[in-house]
Amino acid sequence: MTVQHLPGADRTETERLRARIGETLERARRRTAGLTECLDEAELVAQHSRIMSPLVWDLAHIGNQEELWLVRDVGGREPVREDIDHLYDAFKHARADRPALPLLNPVQAREYVGTVREKVWDVLERSPLRGDELVSGGFAFGMIAQHEQQHDETMLATHQLRTGEAVLAAPPPPVPAAPVHGEVVIPAGEFVMGTDSDPWALDNERPAHPVHVPGFAIDAAPVTNEQYLAFMADGGYERPELWSERGWAHRVEAGLVSPQFWEQDGGGRWWRRVFGTMQPLRPRQPVVHVCWFEAEAYAAWAGKRLPTEAEWEKAARFDPATGRSRRYPWGDADPDAHTANLGQHHLEPADAGAYPAGASPHGVHQLIGDVWEWTASGFEAYPGFRAFPYREYSEVFFGGDYRVLRGGSFGADQVAARGTFRNWDHPIRRQIFSGFRLARDLRSDEL
Repeated sequence: MTVQHLPGADRTETERLRARIGETLERARRRTAGLTECLDEAELVAQHSRIMSPLVWDLAHIGNQEELWLVRDVGGREPVREDIDHLYDAFKHARADRPALPLLNPVQAREYVGTVREKVWDVLERSPLRGDELVSGGFAFGMIAQHEQQHDETMLATHQLRTGEAVLAAPPPPVPAAPVHGEVVIPAGEFVMGTDSDPWALDNERPAHPVHVPGFAIDAAPVTNEQYLAFMADGGYERPELWSERGWAHRVEAGLVSPQFWEQDGGGRWWRRVFGTMQPLRPRQPVVHVCWFEAEAYAAWAGKRLPTEAEWEKAARFDPATGRSRRYPWGDADPDAHTANLGQHHLEPADAGAYPAGASPHGVHQLIGDVWEWTASGFEAYPGFRAFPYREYSEVFFGGDYRVLRGGSFGADQVAARGTFRNWDHPIRRQIFSGFRLARDLRSDEL
């Protein structure tokens, strides 16, 4: 079946979907190019941290996944470079070992991803975008666009870890008209968590299922730098009673004394390194580059806790007026410059309160964008989970030593940041753009 054989209305809808897929793939590729073309060959092949891949590996890996899924699987075409599949299999080689592999050099990697993309355009033009589960609604194309944007965010984190002169630039985020602080009470009740309807939702976001959540209070905004400084000033990093046993052991072993990339000058003033530039700490900016153990200790100091994943999603999606779960806190419309700080349009989180149009019906701000938010929950399957289209995306990580993060960061693209999107990482990780907000149980007089 071809698009030309569809009824008029269906054909028009299919062409809209095809155009959306094309724009989404192009947006991801422009970003990939921007993150790699600003550096010379030596910087691209260097390993800037042992916990990160060389940027040239990420570049070719993006092309390899696109070839495997769109060119070979969806398109049924002959391989472009079957001989390099093993080099770019993320499960076969740890990040620390990748620089020693016979990787494509930057010129070869760019040629490879360009060749793959040209074939993908032809596959997209010929695909009916319906029928087979892999192509219905453009799922495989959306999956690959999300994969590229997720690696773009990883490459952005590598840029933050590299030393040397700044090579990235972006305008500052908007300034809030009014500060946001305090808590919001979310009443007890059932809501629908996850999704069955989002065509590009990944397997770990499915299926939609009802969850009863007891009443709770959640911070109206993420924890800010000035709030975190108060924790530090009160000896937060020197008080083992605030930390879990594992958390304290990691704090000591890693020598943690502040969020990553913070530096204090001789006068006691704190600064933050931001992609090669030193900037004075902004008090109302959400704290970023903290690990789960730091967030846990701060919560103990504040007499609160991290929200569960279900609490976070209910605060982000549930509309009490209609009783339904929205796609985003503000509704079902895609994010824009007024609702969320996404897509690397700015190179840092915006101050608390900068996106009032993006608040949830209950008045919780900046749940999407700015910083990934640590939750109290481990990464587990939803009831009725089914691995699709491969076990290695989610299933092999369930039950491991991971904590769920929600909401996306300033470095996440909208294609991979929605109310149901689930991120996960080890509790020691903080090179990611991670922050947090707090929650607490309700007192008896609040129930």
